[in-house]
Amino acid sequence: MKKEDSLSRKSPVMDRRSFLRLSGILGAGLATSGVVCATAEAVKFDRKTYKVSRTRLAMGTFVSMTLIHPSRDRAQEAMGRAFEEIDRLSRTLNRFDASSAVALLNRESLLRDADPVLSAIVARSIHYNRITGRAFDITVKPVVDLFQQEFKDGMNTPPDEARLMRALEQVGSEGLRLKGRSIRFVRPGMGITLDGIAKGYIVDQASRILAEHGVKNHLINAGGDIRTMGHRQDRKPWTVAIQDPQKKKHYPDIIRMNNGAVATSGNYEVYYDREKMFYHIVNPRTGLSPALSTSVSVLSRTAMDADALSTSVFIMNPAPGTRFIDSLPGREALVIDRKGRIFRSSGWRSAAI
Repeated sequence: MKKEDSLSRKSPVMDRRSFLRLSGILGAGLATSGVVCATAEAVKFDRKTYKVSRTRLAMGTFVSMTLIHPSRDRAQEAMGRAFEEIDRLSRTLNRFDASSAVALLNRESLLRDADPVLSAIVARSIHYNRITGRAFDITVKPVVDLFQQEFKDGMNTPPDEARLMRALEQVGSEGLRLKGRSIRFVRPGMGITLDGIAKGYIVDQASRILAEHGVKNHLINAGGDIRTMGHRQDRKPWTVAIQDPQKKKHYPDIIRMNNGAVATSGNYEVYYDREKMFYHIVNPRTGLSPALSTSVSVLSRTAMDADALSTSVFIMNPAPGTRFIDSLPGREALVIDRKGRIFRSSGWRSAAI
């Protein structure tokens, strides 16, 4: 799956200038280097409008919120509630936290009364597994763990084929059983990682909290998972630049959004080996990382949907992945391959969410 460290892992402190440089709202994929500080700003745009923004570390990445509202205090209160929800859900879904619901399931192979949030995400994950022809699969944890183990401490030796095949025997959502709030694995050694869907789900819930507190105009950017509602302070749609995989600010496209989401999956953030053949996106059929795509951005109505589908299309490879998105109403995709070629779904150029 993608975004291997998306719900955990602390990183060194960064100086404030570097933090401000890296945490701009425009980019669709913020840097994943961690910091332990936060920036906040409240600007009175005109007599009736405040723009309130904040960037802080959450889910192992930068999370930025920009809110437009007549009351600065109410906007700041809503933002605080939204960040509280992000922290709460992150604790529930962080597989590296031994006390979390995900870690307990991975350890015990059975949860009889699972957290409703986990049950809902597992149900949606099974749905995406089915519609993508198994490209999306949260049970790839055994393979991801194998990569981490083999390449730890600077080692550069990939797992041999026999060990990879044994890990793949434990992969497959058909071995995941969900009945009500009961979740269990049917094969020993199975485990789940929600890195390809949880961040999108959490962003959607943060957006819901803002809306419930009366902030109908906002943008949330969680390291490449972006959710927008309403409009900017000038009443124009939100502007989002699709991340340049080369990080040279040669943005492949700039889109304008009102109510919707875009998520970007890329192979340029987390590698396990020096040759950059093994990284955090894993094909559940082969156990290997896809070799043809560099970046996939998917537009959808929800961040969870865009998150899961961007991972899936990355695994499918550019041409078949783009055709798959064309078969889904209300979704669009932009794919960049290893040679820099750009593939767009049929409605991408006119896409306006």
